[in-house]
Amino acid sequence: MRSLHASAKFLRVIVQVLCGYWMVRTAFPKLSDEQQARAVEVWARGMLAIIGIEVRVKGHPAQGPVLMAANHISWLDILVMHAACHCRFVAKSEIRDWPLVGALTTGGGSLYIERGSRNDAMRVVHQMARALCEGQVLAVFPEGVTGDGITVLPFHANLLQAAISAEAPIQPVALQFMDAHTQERSLAPCYHDHDTLISSLWRTLCAPPLVAQVRYGDKQNADGRNRREWAQSLQTSVADLCK
Repeated sequence: MRSLHASAKFLRVIVQVLCGYWMVRTAFPKLSDEQQARAVEVWARGMLAIIGIEVRVKGHPAQGPVLMAANHISWLDILVMHAACHCRFVAKSEIRDWPLVGALTTGGGSLYIERGSRNDAMRVVHQMARALCEGQVLAVFPEGVTGDGITVLPFHANLLQAAISAEAPIQPVALQFMDAHTQERSLAPCYHDHDTLISSLWRTLCAPPLVAQVRYGDKQNADGRNRREWAQSLQTSVADLCK
């Protein structure tokens, strides 16, 4: 019975992806930036509702210019953060070429980076700094990889240079997935080690109803710290928010 219910949700996920693709291709060119942001939030909440995930927000997302730094658990993290407050993500360049998904992430305003390329990292940092100077809200996952949903991994500092260059604050954000009934931490959405996107999606669809909690901390300024010192401080802040 659970597999049958999951199969029905999977079909609805496909329909929602196609609706999002249509929205990006046809409706977005006619919308203002504010209208696009609202449309992304509504679409993301709709997708999460189909999957069986309720979004709960604690704290307040900062107004731009701000760079949000969050822990990384799942491919669902971007959807969850979009549903809570639309922001532009820095994503790995491979996503841009994924069928349908690439168009959706591009439509959502993502910036792309070639992982492992120092030159491309510098290019993206400059691009991020310009966006912050324009008052935008950006988001990164400084861990660089998805974790196990329990431990916050060390934060990489490179992309945080954008906030220092733009003299913009960074807001720590903690993401957690919980069983909606027991309120215990759920590992069903985790996407790490040898997981594939399909296996992770199917496991999530088969899971009991879930809650995605987004907890916003107080935004921080560099206050003379270099990016590595700031990265360590942000990692501690996110870990504290996860407790």
